Amino acid sequence: MRGLTSSVVSLLGALALSSPAAAEVSILVNKTTQRMTVSVDGQERYSWPVSTGMADYSTPVGAFTPSRLAKQHYSREWDNAPMPHSIFFTDAGHAIHGSHAIGRLGTPASHGCVRLAPKNASLLFQLIQAEGLEKTRIEITGIDPIGIAVGSGYGAGRDFGRLTSFDPLTVGIMSGGDRARPRAESRRIP
Repeated sequence: MRGLTSSVVSLLGALALSSPAAAEVSILVNKTTQRMTVSVDGQERYSWPVSTGMADYSTPVGAFTPSRLAKQHYSREWDNAPMPHSIFFTDAGHAIHGSHAIGRLGTPASHGCVRLAPKNASLLFQLIQAEGLEKTRIEITGIDPIGIAVGSGYGAGRDFGRLTSFDPLTVGIMSGGDRARPRAESRRIP
């Protein structure tokens, strides 16, 4: 009996000294709404505006586990652009990171990464660092918004050439030309 009691006491002592289980961190990025929601153990903790990939630089959709953290990273691909508090989630180099272009948050503006305000990126980085990469899940959903133009006026600054064989703002019926369109000849079928 004495041996059983000491075994139980040893087991309880080991359990009391062990660290608590890490929390499950869930990061949901919605490209359609340009928002990120962060939950810990199923309880929403943060909701922030983000910038995902702009035209021709889509942010990948799917479920990911972050592969590494970098407190201070500079993009070798994009002119050493600063990427503070980077959380890398693809082998191609996609990351969630801070950005000083906070005026663009809420709209697609990146080259495929998920941008956050610097303070929010720091909070997220610290949370993942504390809970662990293996306890973090990133899910990216939604579609790339279309029809968002940089500049003023509808379609300003857009290149529609990849959508059609011509640019409808400079050629064709949307160009504002005053040429009359040729009418189709009517033929009588005998």
